[in-house]
Amino acid sequence: MNRRGLMQNTKTEHQEDNSRDEKSCSCCSVDFFEEKMPFWKRQKIITGIISAGFLASGLALEFFTSLDILAQIIFLSVIAVSGRDILKKAGLSILKRRLDMNCLISIAAFGSFFIGHGEEGAAVIFLFFIAESLEDYAADRAKQSISQLLKLAPDTARVKRNNKEIELHVHEVQVGDIIVIRPGEKIPLDGEVLIGQSSINESPITGESLPAEKTEGDKVYAGTMNEEGYLEVKVTKKTGDTVLSKIVKMVEEAEKKKSKTEKFIDKFARYYTPAVIGLAFVTFLIPTFVLGYPWDVWFYRALVLLVVSCPCALAISTPVAMVSALTSAARHGILIKGASYLEELNRVKAIAFDKTGTLTKGKLEVTDIVGFNSHSSEEVLSIAASLESRSEHPIAKAVLKKARSKNIQFKEISGFRAITGRGLEAQINGRTYYAGAGSLFDDLSMEIPKELSQFEMQGKTSIFISDKNRAIGVIALGDMVRDKAPLIVSHLKKLRIRTEMITGDNKRVAESLAGKIGIDAYHAQLLPDDKVKVVEELTGRFGSVAMVGDGVNDAPALAVASVGIAMGTIGSDVAIETADIALMHDDLSKIDYLMFLSRKTMRVVKQNVSLSILIKGSFTVLALLGLINLWVAVAIGDMGLSLAVILNAMRLTKVKQVN
Repeated sequence: MNRRGLMQNTKTEHQEDNSRDEKSCSCCSVDFFEEKMPFWKRQKIITGIISAGFLASGLALEFFTSLDILAQIIFLSVIAVSGRDILKKAGLSILKRRLDMNCLISIAAFGSFFIGHGEEGAAVIFLFFIAESLEDYAADRAKQSISQLLKLAPDTARVKRNNKEIELHVHEVQVGDIIVIRPGEKIPLDGEVLIGQSSINESPITGESLPAEKTEGDKVYAGTMNEEGYLEVKVTKKTGDTVLSKIVKMVEEAEKKKSKTEKFIDKFARYYTPAVIGLAFVTFLIPTFVLGYPWDVWFYRALVLLVVSCPCALAISTPVAMVSALTSAARHGILIKGASYLEELNRVKAIAFDKTGTLTKGKLEVTDIVGFNSHSSEEVLSIAASLESRSEHPIAKAVLKKARSKNIQFKEISGFRAITGRGLEAQINGRTYYAGAGSLFDDLSMEIPKELSQFEMQGKTSIFISDKNRAIGVIALGDMVRDKAPLIVSHLKKLRIRTEMITGDNKRVAESLAGKIGIDAYHAQLLPDDKVKVVEELTGRFGSVAMVGDGVNDAPALAVASVGIAMGTIGSDVAIETADIALMHDDLSKIDYLMFLSRKTMRVVKQNVSLSILIKGSFTVLALLGLINLWVAVAIGDMGLSLAVILNAMRLTKVKQVN
C-alpha cells in the first residue's frame, strides 16, 4: 500500500515492478525484508548500497577534484541504478496521459543536470527510491501478522486409514478423514472432535487469550494449538475452506476496498499532479519571460517546487492508516470487510443490540435457589436434579449443570412421569415429589410461594419443587447477561452513542434486562421484519446506525444497518457473509475496542492529511522564495514527511483491547 499503489495506474505498474518478484505467498504479500534469504539476494538493499556508493563517489570527485565530467557520469549512474523503475513508471504515465509523482521527480532530476546541479538530481532520485523502499517495508510490516496467519496451520496431517497413521499433505486430506492431533501440535484442518478432550488455544482466530475446552462433538479449527490431550478429529473442511483461510482472504479483500476518504484523495491526486506541473511551468515562464528575472534562478525554483509538491505523503496518509487498523482488528479476532466500514463506525450515533446471544449468553442458567420449610438450597437442588435427570428439556440441562458444578449427589428415583407442558413427577425413597410450573400445583391444596411470582416478574423462568403436602423450594433460571454488557453500554453512552435493544422476547423480560444493563430503550416481541423497521427508524433519526446480532436470525436487520456487526461467528459461514464486521469470539468488549479503533484511526488519518497539507504548503512558499534547495525539498518535504506519516499510521497496529 505504498505511494505507487495509490495512483491511477498502479495495478499494472505493480505487476511490472521487478522488485516485487520476491514474494513467497500467493495470498499475502511478504516483503523481501521479511524473507529469510541470503543478504546478497536482497535486490533493493543491494540497489540502495550501490547507489549510495556512486553518490558518495560523485560528490567526492565534484568537491575535491577537477574531474567534473566524471562526477556527472557517476551521478547519471545513480539515476540509472536507483531510478530505473521510477523512470519507467514516469514514461508509462506520460504514454497513458495520466501524469503521476514519478513524472515530477524525473523532471526535477533531469532539470537539475540541465542547470549544472547533477549532484542534486542524483540525490532526488536516490532519496525518492529510499522513501519508496521504506513505504514498501512499512506497508508490508502492517500486514505481516496477516501473512503469518497462513503459516499457523501445518502443511501436513497425520491421517488414520486402515488402523494406521499416515502423514499426508493437507491438500491430500479429504472431508471425512480422521486426523490425529497430539499435545503441543497445531491443528491442520477444521473438524469435529470424535475422541478425546483438550484445551485449545484459539487466539489466532478469536483473539481470545484463554484456551477453549474441547470434547467429543466440539468443533476445532486449523491453525489453533492443542495444548493438552490426545484428539482424533473428523475433517469437515478442505484446506482452502477453513476458517483460517477465509480470514486471510477476507482481510486481503478488505484492504482493496477503499474508504470514502481514500477515494477522494485518489481522485484529488489524479488532478493535483498535472496542476503542479503546470504551476511549475508558470513559476518559470512568468518571472523569466515576462518580468525578465534570471532564467536559471527561476528554473531551479520551479524544479524545487515540483519536488516539494509531490503528493506522496498525502497519497499514503489514509491507506497506510486503514491497513494498519484492519490488521490490528484481525489480530484481535475481528474481521472488517473494508475500510469504508471502519470509517462509517466513526460516524455511528446509535447502536441496536439483539438480546439473545448478544447482550445475553443465549443459554438458560440457574440464577436463584430458595428453600422452604427448613429445606436448604442444596436439598432443593438435589431433589430437582434427581427429578430432571430423566428429562432432555433445556431447563433440565441447566439444573443438572448447576448440580454437577456444586458436586450435588443425585437421588435414586422411581415412577418417573412427565406431565406434558406442566412438569415432572417421581418417587424418591417412596415419597412423591413434583417439579414444574405453578399450574402443575393447581390440583394440590397448597399455597404457591410469593417468590415464584417475583421471579416471573423479573423475566425469569421458575420451577417449583414440592411433595404432596408442602412446598420444598423454588429454582429460578434466566438467560444470563454477559458480564461486560453493562460496562460496554456505559462506555458507549460516554461516547454519546444511543443504545437500544431489539428482541423477539416478551416485554417483561426485555424491560427487566434493559434496566439491568442500562440500555436507553428497548423494543420487544419483534419479528425479523419488525427489527428491520426499528433499525430503519433509528437511521432516520440518527443518520448512521450499527446493528449487533448473531448474524443468522438478525440477517435482515444487519443488512439494512449502516454497519452490521455479527457476534461470535467462528465457524459460521452465514454470519461471516452477512455482516460487514464479524467478531469471531462471543466478547462484547470487542464492540468497545472497535469504536475506539475507528475513532483513533480517523484521528490518525486527519493528523496525516493535515500534516501533509501544512508541510507541503509551507515548503511551496519557501520554494517560491528560493529559501530551500532540492536536497531539503526531497529529504524533508518528501521522504521525511512520508516516513512521519507512515510511523504515525503504524501506531494503529499496536492498539490493544482494554479488558
